[in-house]
Amino acid sequence: MARNPDGRIMNNKKNGLEDTSDIRLKRILNDTKTIAVVGASADPARPSWQVMKFLQSVGYRTIPVNPELAGRALHGERVYSSLSDIPEPFDMVDIFRRSDAVAAIIDETLSLASDHGTRTIWMQLGVHDDAAAARAMAAGIDVVKDHCPKVEYARLFSSARS
Repeated sequence: MARNPDGRIMNNKKNGLEDTSDIRLKRILNDTKTIAVVGASADPARPSWQVMKFLQSVGYRTIPVNPELAGRALHGERVYSSLSDIPEPFDMVDIFRRSDAVAAIIDETLSLASDHGTRTIWMQLGVHDDAAAARAMAAGIDVVKDHCPKVEYARLFSSARS
């Protein structure tokens, strides 16, 4: 596995390695405006609730996705049952689901990506599916695995806010 001097895995879409370099993560976070959060929770103790709240506080629009909460509001946004139900564009899909659910989420994202302008699939800490990630990368979608946008945003942009 190829790594940058800082130890992070380098991107080489030809061989399917994931790039988690700071430059790439900053680009993704800077280019993203709207994030569909799959597995959003109404429980303030859950990481998805906390990450959504943080992302909104730094200027992102988040669209929660959870079939059990569909039609309700979460952080001032309507909750949708699935990505297919979201009637507007979203730049990123942030996945808060178990790894065994990732393939179906990525397949749904790929079927919508051109109509919704989706450019990034972000799998949260502990979430990964290498085969599904490879399909997304082959389709031209940026993929981040086993990272949290809240953690990365705070790490990468904290000095800019000081």
